[in-house]
Amino acid sequence: MAGTKKKKTLVIVESPAKAKTIEHYLGAGYTVKASMGHLIDLPKSRIAIDISHNFEPEYITVRGRAKLLKELQKDAKNSDVVLLASDNDREGEAISWHLNNVLKDKTSAAIHRITFNEITPVAIKEAIKHPRTIDESKVDAQKARRILDRLVGYNLSPLLWKKVKNGLSAGRVQSVALRLICEREQEVEDFIPEEYWTLDADFVKGKNKFTAQLVQYKGEKPELKNEKAVNDIIKEIGDNECIIADIKESEKILRPKAPFTTSKLQQAAANRLGYTSKKTMQIAQQLYEGVQIGSTRVGLITYMRTDSVRISQSAIDDVRAWICKNFPDDLPDEKIEYSVGKGAQDAHEGIRPTYTKYTPDVVKEYLTRDQLRLYSIIWERFVSSQMKNAVSKTISADIRAGDALFRASASKLSYKGFYSVIKTLSSKEEVKGSLPSSLKVGESLASGKFYPEQHFTQGPSRYTDASIVKTLEEKGIGRPSTYAPIISVLLDRYYVTRSNKQLVPTQLGKIICKILVESFPAVINEKFTSDVENDLDKIERNELVWNSMITDFYEPFKLQVDKVNDTQESLKGSLDEKTDQVCEKCGKPMLKKLGRFGYFLACSGFPECHNTKSIPLAKCPRKDCNGDIVARKTKGKGKEFYGCTNYPKCDFITHFKPINSVCPKCGWFLVEKYDKKNGFYKSCINPDCDYLHSPEEEKESPVLSGE
Repeated sequence: MAGTKKKKTLVIVESPAKAKTIEHYLGAGYTVKASMGHLIDLPKSRIAIDISHNFEPEYITVRGRAKLLKELQKDAKNSDVVLLASDNDREGEAISWHLNNVLKDKTSAAIHRITFNEITPVAIKEAIKHPRTIDESKVDAQKARRILDRLVGYNLSPLLWKKVKNGLSAGRVQSVALRLICEREQEVEDFIPEEYWTLDADFVKGKNKFTAQLVQYKGEKPELKNEKAVNDIIKEIGDNECIIADIKESEKILRPKAPFTTSKLQQAAANRLGYTSKKTMQIAQQLYEGVQIGSTRVGLITYMRTDSVRISQSAIDDVRAWICKNFPDDLPDEKIEYSVGKGAQDAHEGIRPTYTKYTPDVVKEYLTRDQLRLYSIIWERFVSSQMKNAVSKTISADIRAGDALFRASASKLSYKGFYSVIKTLSSKEEVKGSLPSSLKVGESLASGKFYPEQHFTQGPSRYTDASIVKTLEEKGIGRPSTYAPIISVLLDRYYVTRSNKQLVPTQLGKIICKILVESFPAVINEKFTSDVENDLDKIERNELVWNSMITDFYEPFKLQVDKVNDTQESLKGSLDEKTDQVCEKCGKPMLKKLGRFGYFLACSGFPECHNTKSIPLAKCPRKDCNGDIVARKTKGKGKEFYGCTNYPKCDFITHFKPINSVCPKCGWFLVEKYDKKNGFYKSCINPDCDYLHSPEEEKESPVLSGE
């Protein structure tokens, strides 16, 4: 009897890395190919929405993807089964829906949809056992989001071209994020710092010395607004006897945190590792899709776009077994469950390692430095989430000196609990301060040196990647998949720049924001954006028809667009500034203009003369070189540096931004530097000069000519 012929199965995923990992798991009989994301989408050249016919979209094959599509159609034709395995979210469902539509007429193969949360042999094979049909409601939610964004962008962008300058663009979600950043910048600019002082003092018992802070004066919290107030207190209490008035001990229960969601991962990676949201998601994608660990290719983490902290029972069993083996005293009697946030879609688990046994130490030789650091915090956060609480013990001592009360505290972990696995995510709560162990109430101490310190009240902080993602999540703006792209778009359009990891709106960004907010207050606001996300969720749950949502939005929006087109004053040319520089090609004055990547110089004789050049920031300090220092960018990542216009004849470069002052000691230009201790400060670029530019000296420093 002849053997049964084995079926040929084609699996289509989104990326080549994922295809490589899955093909490694499935072996013979399976071919795994990558669609490279969307193959079918709206064209870029026109709006492609039939507004008069229920907003039906006009989809086309994405430019440059026709060859790949034909290859997939050929592969499908030669297969018995086609499994569409794009990501288990709205975009992934839409990709599978489009693939199904273009493949079903080219093959007799059965076409199914499969989904999985992690790329492991068990998860993939389990998914293949349980194929399903495409979720039309999820596709409709993606379609509604895509069409809504297209209608907003393709109406607002031409308006900006007409009223401000060509090449600008606007979007539904990123314009709200821009508004948040601009409003925060206004708060920063409006803030007026106020002076205040603190007072610390050394106290001595035997050979032990410790420092305490003034916490009360004459029974009230001290308000030290200037140096005189501090010195008056020091003078008054300086000769008083110092006595320990009270000693208190307390314990604090420290609970582990839930596994990461997308936003929490981006926040932790930004705060702990200094990663941008974009970098975090790129590295997480690599860990998810698969890394070569020795002779085995492993998807190291679960799907990284999620707003849930839910964990599967198999993963709970795995991590509890690992904790029982390695830290048996820190294993709780029962698993720890965490509540899923309000509004979370809960389609995926929280972000976790696929196998607890792959500890950071086990995989470190196979990962890049960036991959290891991100994987480490994901592994630590997940494993610690299923361990016992830690306990922190705090001892505080109050020392009375006349009318003044000083307090010193020290804390340390009396029980490590979940901190046993925490390294990269270690907290300051573990050990804090120190006190002599033999202090007793009523005993006298010798007073030592006083430490008065001047401070200024801190205004609101500019947004960083971490804080803007946190705010977007709290306000219901966007979804886990959109946080990183929102920031990237604002940076790419030069509406926002990064300064020491802070997001700062440009002049162009402020102008765009002002026009959009004043002209379209009903659209460029948090509530509308959050309401849209809620409506998309309703469409996905089959509680709302997608084109009725679009209809309700579009009619009043289009009326407002037409009104603004007729009434908004044109700002074209208003951003140009005259300079005293002359075009070396035609002799006409040069203008300082704002372009997509910042300010530049352009000839006022345009279009007859096309001469443009970078704005000089300083004079080259090299002898016998009369060049200017201008901003340049490296190829690839486009990292900015500053170099001489006479390159390659002069190869002077610096990575510090020049400011419009020269050093009074050596004549080289000054630059702006930053470190955590001093914040922003000015320094001479000359490596042989030790001049640091203080605010007092700034008044005496000559300004560069032509600035």
